[in-house]
Amino acid sequence: MRTPRAACLATILCGLVAACGGDPAAPGDAGNGGAGAADPSGTSNGGAGVGGQGTSTTQGAGGAGGEDPLGECPRVKVSVALGASLNVRPDPTTLQDPVGSLPNNSIVDVLEIVDGETVEGNTTWYRIGTDALEGYISAHFATCTMEQPPQLMPPDAFYLPLECGTSAKVSQGNNGSFTHQGNAYYAFDFSLGLGTPLVAMADGVAAHVYADTGPGDPCYNGGGSECYLYANLVSLLHGDGSRTVYKHLDAVHVALGEFVPRGTIVGLSGSTGYSTGRHAHTMRTEDCPQSNCDSIPLEFADAPGDGVPDTGETVTSSNCP
Repeated sequence: MRTPRAACLATILCGLVAACGGDPAAPGDAGNGGAGAADPSGTSNGGAGVGGQGTSTTQGAGGAGGEDPLGECPRVKVSVALGASLNVRPDPTTLQDPVGSLPNNSIVDVLEIVDGETVEGNTTWYRIGTDALEGYISAHFATCTMEQPPQLMPPDAFYLPLECGTSAKVSQGNNGSFTHQGNAYYAFDFSLGLGTPLVAMADGVAAHVYADTGPGDPCYNGGGSECYLYANLVSLLHGDGSRTVYKHLDAVHVALGEFVPRGTIVGLSGSTGYSTGRHAHTMRTEDCPQSNCDSIPLEFADAPGDGVPDTGETVTSSNCP
């Protein structure tokens, strides 16, 4: 059973990174099995693990000698491939269907530590719980942490979507003569080579992800208006209720529901979708259920002058977290 996306985002805004239901085509669902670990491309390789089913040891509160094993492991942090999510199982085994998933870097409470199916030589599983999800994850994909789940706060400012020190030319600014009209009036295009990292303009949560267009697809190296819906993109929801969009990506590096700190790479530039060449289309938008909402004014704290660069202007990022 998947958690509705709206409920998930509400939970995150309360400071808890929870599992998000969503598009079955979302990239990289890393299985909890030994054969289901995410490969370098972030895609799932299968379900069943190596060992058998069972929970031979339970390590809850008040364990042997009165010690609390959870004292040193109150929470765990999920670690899977970029753009992947971790399956949460109803039992400490991969033999049953997942009850949900957790995006990379999620921090969740540990309710119990148990032994279960062997995953890459590790028999430890964590029973985790959030307001919206409870189940088991393999310790092969999670590590104990004292960190608290991040809280999504309204941003003090927005920064250029480029890595610290990177310069780029604005190939089309606001009210551009080609496509920046109507709902994209306040958008910016940056002229970038293939594979240039794009980073979060402010802390956000991945509210929409599309990563299905790859090599060999007719809209991979750009196309006409018929390719509009097939641009790989990431939409981040921010603490002020607005979103930022990163579009025409060659690769996506975040998963649905993932908390993304400012300056973190969300993907690599490309020319997917309705595009005439390699570039990055970015804008700030209202919050809405679609991936492309009405754009709203965006000022970059690290752009000179009024923070709104014009077409032909070269800018240098100070997005240095």
